[in-house]
Amino acid sequence: MIPDSFKQDLLNRIDIVEVVGRYVQLKKAGANFSGLCPFHNEKTPSFTVSGAKQFYHCFGCQKHGNAIGFLMDYGSMGYVDAIKELASLVGMQVPEWQPRTPDEAKRKERETDLAALMQRAMDFYRAELRRAPRAIDYLKRRGLSGETAARFGVGFAPDDWQALKRAFPDYDNAALVECGLVIEGEGKRYDRFRDRVMFPIFNRRDTVVGFGGRVLGEGEPKYLNSPETPLFQKGQEIYGLGHARDAIREAKRALVVEGYMDVLALAQHDLGYAVATLGTATTPVHVTRLLRELRESGSELVFCFDGDSAGRKAAWRALEVSLPLATDTTALRFLFLPEGEDPDSFVRANGRQVLERLIAQAQTLSGFLLGELRAQSDLGAAEGRARFQVTAKPLIQRLAAPALRQQLIRAVAELAQIAPDYAESFYAADREARPRRPAFGKAQAPIPKTEEQHLLRCVVTHPALAEELDEELLDPGAPESAALRALAAELADAEAMSGAVLVERYQGTQFEKAVFQAQESAIEQGLTPESATQEFRQLQIALRIRRKHREIEVLKGQVEANPALNAELHLRVKELHQLKAQRS
Repeated sequence: MIPDSFKQDLLNRIDIVEVVGRYVQLKKAGANFSGLCPFHNEKTPSFTVSGAKQFYHCFGCQKHGNAIGFLMDYGSMGYVDAIKELASLVGMQVPEWQPRTPDEAKRKERETDLAALMQRAMDFYRAELRRAPRAIDYLKRRGLSGETAARFGVGFAPDDWQALKRAFPDYDNAALVECGLVIEGEGKRYDRFRDRVMFPIFNRRDTVVGFGGRVLGEGEPKYLNSPETPLFQKGQEIYGLGHARDAIREAKRALVVEGYMDVLALAQHDLGYAVATLGTATTPVHVTRLLRELRESGSELVFCFDGDSAGRKAAWRALEVSLPLATDTTALRFLFLPEGEDPDSFVRANGRQVLERLIAQAQTLSGFLLGELRAQSDLGAAEGRARFQVTAKPLIQRLAAPALRQQLIRAVAELAQIAPDYAESFYAADREARPRRPAFGKAQAPIPKTEEQHLLRCVVTHPALAEELDEELLDPGAPESAALRALAAELADAEAMSGAVLVERYQGTQFEKAVFQAQESAIEQGLTPESATQEFRQLQIALRIRRKHREIEVLKGQVEANPALNAELHLRVKELHQLKAQRS
């Protein structure tokens, strides 16, 4: 568990505009920034980022949150990983902290127990490989040495339905099912991996979190991965990254391939900067993590695919994912091997030097993008050039690297035979636009209808106002009143707190909906700390007027029975007029 004080300090130091701007092309729009939403397809910007409130919101798909939430949603990061990523941007060290609740402590302990089981399973599979002549012969025929196999922890799962009983006497332990080693169904238990060469998958802390198993013959599926577990999420892990890290930094290059054996074969041939995506499509997490390893200017990230239609489709997916993450200092390239070849077979047949020459000649991101778009359009006809120009638009607008984007715009202008100045305006038009209002039928930012809703909107904009709150003025039945009381009670350090911290603090609580709606309304109306302060103080006066009116009505009914109360009635009326004068 990370201390609340650290998260508050972190969110106060982070600029969400800078964080989101690494992935989304933002343009100043009044007090906020706008851009095309990264969470759904759209042509007109409905995605807003507020620097003052440290909050993002899409009026189209309703995604919203602070910087932590953005990295979790867009980058598929876990909560702790998102905090660590943000901390690294501002040079903060995430403190080690013990879980503060029984549930959190239990979850952490459970993950530790599962990791220990995975380690024991890896040790078992490695020991079994030494007793499996068929598996050893298979690896030798694939050109793999014992040294490379040992370095990557390669093992073997015996052709036995319950071989793991030899490693786990408590084979009925539910944790073996939870971590994906054992399958349970119809009253039976059996090993998930049987008669397969086993490749352990390590996370960034060098903990075994999953396995990939490859059949020795022609069976199906050829490769079998661990299922999603509390330890393992396939879209977030990169096979071989821990082993390749030093080589990546030395070569200033990372080569992304598709299979376990590709990584091992390339390492066997002294090409140690290869990693794999576990047979799944490239994700933002993959690209982000690899670009983090390639921070030195002049580095390159090369995606290697088969040259068939499936390979080109996978490459296009990698390109689309990479556009919002690309930088001007790290080149992204795409290498297509001859049809029928993969990195494993190619390097064994041709050697490392030939493959590295191909890597050096790989298509750039711009070359691949323009080449694919040109293939879809007849540039010899006006209609084809118009199609080419329009098809390129959403891709160019998603590209985060400003210098490269400028070069692409010029290249497209030349190919489409349009003036460079017109191309500039054409591709910048949507990014210049202010966020659109949602069409009918789509949820809109709630418009405050009561004074309590208005007050809450002001407090989430400028939390220090909570200290000025007169709780006696609130309607006890309004849900916003409960949220305001909670804020007033908890915000002892309100002056140093941002709206982003409020969102973080009340996420998952009974006040989450009220706080979010207030934040959303504040963004929609462009509320600033200054305007919020003025509105808040006027609202409290209005509430005092409301209370005086009620007191006067009560006193009017009591005066007939007790004339002595007439003086008090006149006093309340005088106070009411003073409040009204103050309000005006």
